[in-house]
Amino acid sequence: MDALHQLAAALAKLPGIGRRTAERLAVHLARNPTSVAHDVAAALDTARRELTACQQCGSVTPKTENPCRLCADARRDNTILCVVEDPADIALIERSGEYHGRYFALMGKISPLRGEGLGDLRLPALLERAATMQEVLLALNSDVESDATASYLRHVLAQKYPQLKITRLALGIPAGSAIAFSDPVTLGRAIRGRTS
Repeated sequence: MDALHQLAAALAKLPGIGRRTAERLAVHLARNPTSVAHDVAAALDTARRELTACQQCGSVTPKTENPCRLCADARRDNTILCVVEDPADIALIERSGEYHGRYFALMGKISPLRGEGLGDLRLPALLERAATMQEVLLALNSDVESDATASYLRHVLAQKYPQLKITRLALGIPAGSAIAFSDPVTLGRAIRGRTS
């Protein structure tokens, strides 16, 4: 495999980067080796040396701050655990300003098409963290694989901890969107999850 194909193959392993995008990025990096490629290589090397996964939630944190600042914050609610698929979801939920509990990143979902199964999830660590909680909020995405993952987690958690309250994010119409653009499943969930 030549260097360009090897670079494209490496880039295609990143989430959200398809084969064609990876090929375009590889060509761009190869054409600009002294500026862009050097900056990307330096940033990757710095990230490799200085960043790690938080030992508690799985979020990305500096190696010098492990557990991360959210896990180390004594003001956060220790009775509720928000479970997300990906560490990037933690930052999105934090921006809402509505959640003040603890976090846990699964690092994926059950996805047979992508070859991701239960062994790829941090299930033992989740069960350990859930032992001290009163509520687990499953803040997973709203696709078929995420729904299956949430259903499985709900079953496992309820069996192990019958007293545990297990919740899901309310799903509905996005802010700024029209009902006309909502699919029937989303609209049905919005109706079922209506509030006064």
